[in-house]
Amino acid sequence: MAIKLKAEKRHDLKTSATKSIRGRGFIPSVIYGQGTEPSTIAVESIELLKTVRDEGRNAIITLDVEGEDVDVMLHEYQTDPVTSDVTHIDFYVVNLTESMDVNVAVHLEGEALGSKEGGIVQQPSYELEVRAMPRDIPEEIVVNISELDIGDSISVSDLPVSDKYEILDDQEATIVTVLPPEEEEEESTEEVDLSVEPELVGGDKEDEEEEED
Repeated sequence: MAIKLKAEKRHDLKTSATKSIRGRGFIPSVIYGQGTEPSTIAVESIELLKTVRDEGRNAIITLDVEGEDVDVMLHEYQTDPVTSDVTHIDFYVVNLTESMDVNVAVHLEGEALGSKEGGIVQQPSYELEVRAMPRDIPEEIVVNISELDIGDSISVSDLPVSDKYEILDDQEATIVTVLPPEEEEEESTEEVDLSVEPELVGGDKEDEEEEED
């Protein structure tokens, strides 16, 4: 199902105009890629963020730029360091008839057997590079870890082969592993002989004075 959002062209790039756009609930954006001349636009903030939340960051979006349809993917975005609001977005134009390489998030599912025995689940790979047709790009790659015991791991080669996409990462690359529980170091304590009386400071000096007397 195609996702379509309306966008409007931006001609005035002054700071005051950009602030006005954000004040109306739009996000200043740019479109580029696939031999397309970069163009500046603005998209409605709530609709875009809802689309990305529901469909994922790799979703193909058809932007209706004042009557002209452009198929894009969200490439990069900037946020306000204080409010965390999205302040700018880069859209990359895609060709729906050609495959492309993108990074897809890895989602771990289930609780590892080993973690119930104190094992530590470690995930070296949070993303995998995937080659697929634009509309076949998965939102995420789900890896079930329920059967992993201490010392077990899952590599790229262990993942099921899909007829929709190809994983480009090294087949031996580890995605997740269960490490043994960390052993607590025992605190070393030195035995103290309490039968030995502590030497008094200045005791030798006092003894010498008594001998002189």
